[in-house]
Amino acid sequence: MITVETFDTLAAASSAMAGAGSGNRAGAGGSCYMGGGTLVMRAVNYGDGDFSRILRSRDPALLRIEPDGGGVFIGAGATMAAIAGHRETAFLAEAATAVGGPAIRNMATLGGNLFAPPPYGDLSTALLALDARVRTADGQETPMESFFARRRMTGPLVAGVTVPRPEPGVLRFRKVTRVRPKGVSVMAIAVRLPFRSGRLAGVRIAFGAMGPTPVRAKSAESALEGGGLEDARIARAAETLAHDLAPADDALASAWYRQAVAPVHLARLLRSAREG
Repeated sequence: MITVETFDTLAAASSAMAGAGSGNRAGAGGSCYMGGGTLVMRAVNYGDGDFSRILRSRDPALLRIEPDGGGVFIGAGATMAAIAGHRETAFLAEAATAVGGPAIRNMATLGGNLFAPPPYGDLSTALLALDARVRTADGQETPMESFFARRRMTGPLVAGVTVPRPEPGVLRFRKVTRVRPKGVSVMAIAVRLPFRSGRLAGVRIAFGAMGPTPVRAKSAESALEGGGLEDARIARAAETLAHDLAPADDALASAWYRQAVAPVHLARLLRSAREG
């Protein structure tokens, strides 16, 4: 039997989760935190969850989308539909609308997307490329890359993310899928391409569904950094991807296929960015 407990604040839910011995979305301690329920309820329906207790919070702060310094704070309970439709997060609209169809986007939350296993987590891939920071219920912030490196560890529940606001046109996103318009990702690619004095500075390239979490392609970033988007430099960046990506086989594609086509899709995305 599964029990459901609802808390008025995220802090209270986080304390209850800590008492259960896990801060994960779906924890091994028999407890699970549920946001929109698109992944948790599927586990319940199919009987493949390792939990018997579901925790929820109706804290209104989880729904916030608002300016935060030079960026934007997005609450963990904000849905893909809310993110796609909010003027403060218009730069994330393409990545948010890549998640499922309208019914899923009305339920799927930012917090759930951060913990979604591959091949899910399209929005998280864009957040990684933007150097977003994860804010937890205790007020601490962690760089997205560090969060992904330890996201199965215990700790306070996620309250939201703070995202630096990119300049117009700097973020580019591409979802590769076998089924359109709302198929699951074979891979997702997000690139941040800021130019300073005619040269790229602060390049970020992130892939989803190419490892256990979204991952940066640092070798490809280095190949582009300090230059432009000439064909030779794009080709060099694409050639380096084998050093950064570790996809797995699944029902959508083999690891070999993902590795083989990743350079092609990255090159196409970079060329489209060059062409405006």
